[in-house]
Amino acid sequence: MALNLVLFGSLFFLIQNAQGFSIPNTDATFQETPRSFNINVDPSFITDVHSRVQHARAPVQIDGLTPPDKDGPTLADWTTIHDYWVNEYNWTETQSNINRQLHQFTTIVHPQNSSYNSSIPLHFVHHRSPRTDAIPLLFIHGWPGSFLEVSKIIDRLTNPPNASLPAFHVVAPSIPGFAFSPAPQHAGFGSGPAAHAFHALMLQLNYTKYVIDGGDYGGVILRYQAHLFPSNVVSISSNFWVIQPSSEDLRRLEEGLATPDETTYIRNLETFINEQSGYRIIQEHNPLALAYALTDSPLGFAVWIYNLMAPVVDPRDFAWTPQDVITWAMMYIIQGPYGGLRFYKENLEGGAFEGFAFGTLPYVSQPVMISELPYDLWFGLPLDWAQRGGNVKVRNVHDRGGHFAAYERPQALAEDLWSWYGDGELSGTKVFGVK
Repeated sequence: MALNLVLFGSLFFLIQNAQGFSIPNTDATFQETPRSFNINVDPSFITDVHSRVQHARAPVQIDGLTPPDKDGPTLADWTTIHDYWVNEYNWTETQSNINRQLHQFTTIVHPQNSSYNSSIPLHFVHHRSPRTDAIPLLFIHGWPGSFLEVSKIIDRLTNPPNASLPAFHVVAPSIPGFAFSPAPQHAGFGSGPAAHAFHALMLQLNYTKYVIDGGDYGGVILRYQAHLFPSNVVSISSNFWVIQPSSEDLRRLEEGLATPDETTYIRNLETFINEQSGYRIIQEHNPLALAYALTDSPLGFAVWIYNLMAPVVDPRDFAWTPQDVITWAMMYIIQGPYGGLRFYKENLEGGAFEGFAFGTLPYVSQPVMISELPYDLWFGLPLDWAQRGGNVKVRNVHDRGGHFAAYERPQALAEDLWSWYGDGELSGTKVFGVK
């Protein structure tokens, strides 16, 4: 019987369960079959978090920054999040709302032939459609998101507005180290092992054939999963399909021969790599050093992820509220952010990144649909370039929206999914009876 002693400042939270898997500061347990789960965080931990936020110190500001957020979130951003957290944020109400909205479960899976040779405890959302013709859909979140990304789109998918549109049984797991899936207990858990774990989850739920949708790391994991399990993964949809430009692509740009889409894509990717990737380099190389600081400062962690969240949403339609930012941050703060931060290092070592650039991901032979939104870093990717990474059949280019499509533009993404998976011949969903 395993005992885990969790230290948060001066707090000790002793957790024990028969399987040896636990989540710090919660009463979560994990067994061999799925069991219902409700978030129930230790109130003394929430009190400690509140105290840390209340007594947080802001850095001394300097003048002359153009734009004002050139070095990171402004003091006004920090103050807005701080004051809301101290004076208004109610975790008890927040966790009750999540529990009421999303049907959550925990389980243990035993992936076969994975390079990560251990059982994996998982937290996941599972909503079954009342429709008998529903398609099993695995929804995979990214960083700095969590299973909460599915919250605004899930009802549209399980209960579409009319019978002519496809319905889905939706499974949305938490990547281990994120939210309420315990962080891996030893090194080696990157996108490949995550794909093995999520496939094992789908089989455990008796979904032997299924489709996958994802963005950010979800858009990386799904490429591994489709490649690894071609007999099970029927089709995929991605709102994060990055292809690293070749030396020939860059030469054509330099000589003025690139198309408008090619130019837009390369410039967007260069901006991200050269100006917005500082966080990624730190998380790829020194995640533990960063984790010491961010574990100790809940507000520091919230501002750290807000720095990534703010510029990649479309301000014409969406703005992060302090409630959003704090709740998204709590999905890491509760168990500690090291596991989520370290996922970047695992992906660097696994080949998903190559230095400052993106790596070469496994080729996907199944039919693929991609959704490009203008405030995402890969906007502008041409169809023929996208096809270098897989059997991309459809490219949907949106004029609004950003990186967190399911959360920011749920109706627009749902329409892409209905159109794509509703074409049984093109997407391959005819195996589910779709015409």
